[in-house]
Amino acid sequence: MIQENSEVILSVKDLTAEVDGVSILKGLNLEVKAGEIHAIMGPNGSGKSTFSKVLAGHPDYTVTGGEITYLGQNLLELEAEDRSRSGIFLAFQYPIEIPGVSNLDFLRVAYNSKRKFAGLDELDTFDFEDLVQQKLDVVQMNPAFLDRSVNEGFSGGEKKRNEILQMALLEPKLAILDETDSGLDIDALRIVSSGVNQLTTPDNAVVLITHYQRLLDYIVPDYVHVMEGGQIVTTGGKELALELEERGYTWIREEAEVAAR
Repeated sequence: MIQENSEVILSVKDLTAEVDGVSILKGLNLEVKAGEIHAIMGPNGSGKSTFSKVLAGHPDYTVTGGEITYLGQNLLELEAEDRSRSGIFLAFQYPIEIPGVSNLDFLRVAYNSKRKFAGLDELDTFDFEDLVQQKLDVVQMNPAFLDRSVNEGFSGGEKKRNEILQMALLEPKLAILDETDSGLDIDALRIVSSGVNQLTTPDNAVVLITHYQRLLDYIVPDYVHVMEGGQIVTTGGKELALELEERGYTWIREEAEVAAR
């Protein structure tokens, strides 16, 4: 929900970035304030996932220009782990499996790492188990999943719910959800979306990256941005997503080409 005089969580100005020497982001601008939900849409290859990985500090992506400010500090000066500990959370389109590491241990180490970074005492195993049991309700997850290896043998919907469980525990200031709706059936989509809505507050912000308008029926954005050619070329409200559903992206591309002349 848009609020007047809200804290600016993320400010991106003229951002350019490349991967393997190929330019992907070509002057991207975006401002995200507390309490806001931003949806980023666009055709394949437009730079959406690249943007999410640049924000998270993925080492394969090189920023070649522009600036990113997070809570008033230069995000580009922070290593990936410090970005995470300071409140940036990235939910992956394709969550990886980590055989041999129990989900419970993984969650506990991540949670305590963030507490330690904030100067707080770590939770012992018993207190953490009590906490995680409470958070399971957010994504309607069976406690048995805590004893299994991270994402190993999980269905697509279970992996995405596990990502939102991580979000519930880490309570990020900025959550970036990269195609969280990908591969979900309608029931899993409702559960995941409900979890995101429960975790969205006036003090944090969410950036949704999606191809499909259907996600935005459940998580209603304040702004919808369309990326094309490594830039945000147009911004609107939820009605823009409905128009994209009806008309596709061709008209956006054509308008962008006209504006560039």
